[in-house]
Amino acid sequence: MPDGLTIVTDGEIADTSTRLLIGQIGAAHGVRGLVRVKSFTADPADLTAYGAPRDAAGRAVALEIVGQSKGQLLARIDGVADRNAADAWRGTDLYIDRADLPKPEDADDFYHADLLGLRVEDKAGRTIGHVRAIHDFGAGDVLEIVEEGGESRYLPFTREAVPSVDLMAGRLVADPPAEVGDPEPQGAGPLDGDRDGEGGR
Repeated sequence: MPDGLTIVTDGEIADTSTRLLIGQIGAAHGVRGLVRVKSFTADPADLTAYGAPRDAAGRAVALEIVGQSKGQLLARIDGVADRNAADAWRGTDLYIDRADLPKPEDADDFYHADLLGLRVEDKAGRTIGHVRAIHDFGAGDVLEIVEEGGESRYLPFTREAVPSVDLMAGRLVADPPAEVGDPEPQGAGPLDGDRDGEGGR
C-alpha cells in the first residue's frame, strides 16, 4: 500500500476482555450432522487455524472444516452425527483468545480488534476521542472516532492521517487534527475518499 498501513481482520472484538469473536454456527446442512459456519476471519478457512474455538461458556468446540457452500464453511462437530443434534448448535458464537493470534509480520500491520478502543490524540497530546469502529466505504479503511460528547467523526487510516500507532500505550496520533472530519452524511463516502487504494486491507 502507498501509506504502508494495513488492517488485518481476524475476528471481531467480543467484549472488553481479550476474547475475539471469529465465527458463528448456522443451520444444519444435510442429515449427517454437518453445520454451516459463518467465519469472521480474514481468510474464512483460518477459522480453526488458531486451535479449537470456544463457545460463550468457554467450552472447546472441535470443528473439522469439510467444504464450503453459499459463502459459508461446512463443518463437522465432534460427536454430532445427525441433523437434530446439528440444529442444537445453531447460533453458537465461536471465540478465541487474542493471545492466540500470531503477531503481524509487518510492523505497520494491525489487527482490527487491537485498534478498537484506542485513544486518539493530536500531535500535541490532546485527546480527541477514541476509536469506536472501522469501516471500508470503498476507498480504504476509515476509523470512526467518537469524541467525549458522543459525536462521531471519520479519519482515513493512512500514514499521512495516522503517523503513529502505539498499542502498548493504547493510543494513536491523528495529524493534523483537522483530518478528523465532520460526521459522514447518510450514504456518502469517507472523508478524503479520493485517496483510492490507501489504507486497504
